[in-house]
Order: sequence, then structure tokens, then C-alpha cells
Amino acid sequence: MEDKMEESSDRREMRRSKKGGLITMPFIIGNESLEKVAGYAVVPNMILYLIKDYHMSVAKGTNILFYWQAATNFTPILAAFVADSYLGRFLIIGFASICSLLGMILLWLTAMVPESKPPTCDLLTQRCRSPTAAQMSLLISSFVLISIGAGGVRPCSLAFGADQLDQRDNPKNDRVLESFFGWYYASAAISVLIALTGIVYIQDHLGYRVGFGVSAILMLLSVLLFFIASPLYLKLNPSKSLLTGFMQVMVVAYKNRNLTFPLPDSTGSYHHRRDSNIVAPTHKLRFLNKACIIKNPGQDIASDGSASNPWSLCAVEQVEELKALIKVLPLWSTGIIMSINLSQNSFPVLQASSMDRHLTTKFQIPAGSYGMFNIISLALWVILYDRAILPMASKLKGKPVRFSVKLRMGIGLFLTCLAMAVSAIVENARRRKAIREGFLNNPHAVLNMSALWLVPQFCLNGLAEAFTAIGQTEFFYSELPKSMSSIAAALFGLGLAVANLLASVVVSIIDDITSRGGKECWVSSNINKGRIDSYYWVLTILSVINLLYYFVCAWAYGPCGDQPTKLTRARNGLRKEELANLGTKEMKGKA
Repeated sequence: MEDKMEESSDRREMRRSKKGGLITMPFIIGNESLEKVAGYAVVPNMILYLIKDYHMSVAKGTNILFYWQAATNFTPILAAFVADSYLGRFLIIGFASICSLLGMILLWLTAMVPESKPPTCDLLTQRCRSPTAAQMSLLISSFVLISIGAGGVRPCSLAFGADQLDQRDNPKNDRVLESFFGWYYASAAISVLIALTGIVYIQDHLGYRVGFGVSAILMLLSVLLFFIASPLYLKLNPSKSLLTGFMQVMVVAYKNRNLTFPLPDSTGSYHHRRDSNIVAPTHKLRFLNKACIIKNPGQDIASDGSASNPWSLCAVEQVEELKALIKVLPLWSTGIIMSINLSQNSFPVLQASSMDRHLTTKFQIPAGSYGMFNIISLALWVILYDRAILPMASKLKGKPVRFSVKLRMGIGLFLTCLAMAVSAIVENARRRKAIREGFLNNPHAVLNMSALWLVPQFCLNGLAEAFTAIGQTEFFYSELPKSMSSIAAALFGLGLAVANLLASVVVSIIDDITSRGGKECWVSSNINKGRIDSYYWVLTILSVINLLYYFVCAWAYGPCGDQPTKLTRARNGLRKEELANLGTKEMKGKA
């Protein structure tokens, strides 16, 4: 009987080992790519849609879009917790894909059904009706569903794809994951590029009815593509509730705050899981270690080796997971200012609308498509870095070469400072030209100035994102335990969410301060009267301060994935032999 059970277990393990791998990549990346094409395509022209069809001011429309982007970037962290703790990544991606499809259909209905938005403005009286509560509810509902969809697909898809390839016992695993992350972002960048060119072009020339309809069809294909490959996926089940585990550690550490720490060479003082050889936590954030101190073995430990009450005693592994998350938060926070810079989508669209966008006498680039230069520069850098720069550097040095994640993140933050400075300079030149040509009171006039002047700032932002966004994602995935993979993938998105909220706060503050005394505010609906260039200079100053803050955080963090032994210690706690060595050294020091 036991032999049959072992044989059945072996067969299940063999079936499990045959799942996953490269064969699943087209379906996972295809689902993510189509979702990005559909989702990103509706964003660039949305400010124009809100102004023209919903009769909103620039400030109000911009703030709504900031809140929408914040929701889109905040939902990933919630989806990641649910995926890692309860439902698993497969179910979350499937549910989120369906939500996104429903959101696209509702948005398409706002363009198809005349009663779903305010009537056109009266040309004689120049009066425009505001949208009713029901009309706004339909619009906001579509935004919410699209945010839920994007929030579930994007972080979990990245982690789900890594699950199919990740083999941490493989010495080349780090290189495989680095290549996967790079190419994943490149494919996502190409998807966004298609959205910003093809779909936005359709919106401009065939209208929102066709444009939003195409996005809905693409999202339908995304759903079908993901579910059709369900039998091929390696679906890892969530092992525990991470959020509950974090709360338990904080509660128990506070309860045990008056306990004294055991001696360094004492064994059995800390509670650890039975199948783990980690017997003691690390010494960083030492106050949390009190959560896993065994006070009374007879009462605290159950017969199966687990804690009798998890709200009175935690495992070493729980403590180290929370430590790992807390430890990366300062470096995570350094990406927020860059994310604020990247979220400036509305103002560049308004700038491009007032400039000459013709490439030939018959063809002009849509105002919402200039963000494609951001994506092009990101994708080109990823390809050159992976296929040209690293191989060439390795060949010259005669050994494998990798740029550390800290170096890449720092370069990206420096580039975003340059991007904002260039943005301010170009806008100042555009505004002065508009005034010279007599268009101070006509924000809809097209200047005799090429919109290609906006390209350098987009390229610099694209390179900044390539360095910092990819670097941060790899950093989180490498530094956090595998049980927190979805959270690792969602952390950068959480930074974007915080950035969108802060960006809205910055716009509101600047709008309030600069409009006092009846003055024209910097973010005026008339961009020729406003001072968007001064707004960009504020972001430049904040970016420089943030770069200095990053240097401090990077120094304080210490070594990361570049030194595997230290990484393992920081992520997994102290093993038996390390504890013994540490105890010997401390005893010698006392002697």
C-alpha cells in the first residue's frame, strides 16, 4: 500500500515537472501584451476625451487621470497579496483579465451610447452641460474595472512567468531571470508602442467608437489566449497568508518587547519550522527577533512542532520575510519621484497638440503617440544591453560581466533629473514662441515649431525607466523570498500608485498657490498663459534631492544580490553552522 502511495506521489511529481517551461511563455506574455495594448491605448487621448466630450477643465481631468493611474498601480499590491496568500497567481490573472474586458466594454459604451455623456456644447451661448451623476458613474466604473484588471494581470503575470522558469538550484538561474525580466519588459514595451501608435491613430482618425471597440476586442483575445493554455501552466499553490504572517510578527514582537535575547551560541531558543535548518534570525532589525523567542517549550510548541498559538509565537522564517520587506522599502521609495515624472502624460499631449506634428505634408503623428519614443528608447536599450553591451564587456574582460542593480537604479534616477530639466527648457521655448506669434489667448493654435522637440525628454524618461524600473523589479525579486514573488513584482507598481497620488497633490497645490490673487495658474487650461515649464522645474529640483536620498539609502542597505552568501543570510536567517561560528566569535570577543 505504501509503495503504491509513493508511486502515485512520484507520478504527480513527474507530471508537475513536465509543466511550465518556455512553452508557456507565448501565452503568458501574449495575455500581458494584449492587455497592455488594450489598456495603454485608452490613456493618451483620455484627457482630450474628458475635455471635449465630458466638458472638464484641464486641472480636473488631469487629477481624475492621476487617480485612475493611482488605482491602476495600487491594485497590483492587493492582487499580489491575495495571489501569494490565498488564490494563487493563475486564478488572479484569469479573474483580472475578465474584469479588464468588462471595463473595456463599459468604456466603449460611453462612446457608443449618446445618453452616456453630456450633450455637445451650445455654439450660440457657449454653454456646456456637466456630466450627470449616472454618466460619471458609468465612466468611473469602467476606469475601476480596467484598474482591477491591470492590477491583477501585470504583477502576477510577471511572477507567474518567472515561476515557469525559476530554478534556484541552477547556477545560471540569475542570468536566466535577468534575461527573462529584460525581454519581458521589451515585449511589454513593444505592446505599449503599438497602443500609442496604431490604436491611438485609430482613435484620432476613426473616432473613439472604433478606437475603444478595438481595445475591447484585443482584451477579449487576451482572455482567450490565457485560458486556452491552462493545462500547460505550473500552478503553485499559496502556502500561507503573508499579510497575516506580517501582522503576527509585529503583534508578537510588541508583546515580547520586554524579553531578553538568548545567548548567541544557545540552540533551541528560537522557533523554526520542522523542515528548515534555519535555527536563528539575522541581527538586522533585531527587535523583531523577539517574535520567535520560545518562552516555554511545553506550552508554546505543539506536538507537530508548530506554534501552539501563532499570535504568541512566530517562526524564524516569518520574521525574516517581514525583515526582507522592510529592508527594501527605503530603496523602493527612491523610485517614487521618478514615477511622478513618468506619470506626466496629460501635459505633453497638450503641448504636442499645440505644435507642428507633421512628418510629411500628409502624415502627422497623433498628439497622444509621442509617448512611443519613451517605449522605443526603453526597448532598444534592453535589446542592446542584453545582446550587445553585456556580451562585448564579458568578451573584453574574459569573464561574465553584470552591472549591479544598484548602479542601474542610480543611473536611471540621474537620467530622470535630466529628462525633467530638458522638459522645462523645451516648454519654455514653446511658450515664448506662442507669445511671439500672438497666440497667448489661443491655446488651440498650432505653432510653427516641430513637436519633435519633445522627443529628447521622452527618450531620457525611457532610458530612466529601463535602468530603474527593470533594476528595481530584479532587485525586489532577488532580495525577497520566493513566497513573496508577486509582491516583489508589484512593489514597483505600488511606487507608481503612490507617485500618481503625490502627482495629483503637487498639481493641486501648484494650482491653488499660483492662482491666488486672480493670477493665471501654472497648470491653466490655456497652456500658453500657464507656466508648465516652472512646474517641470519643480519636478527637476525634487528629482535632484531624490538622487541624493538614493545614495544614502543604497549605502545604508549594504550588499545585495551581487554577493550570494550575504543575500542568503539576509533572506533566510542564520543556519546552524553560522550560529555556532557567531557564538564562538562573540565569546572570544568577550574574553
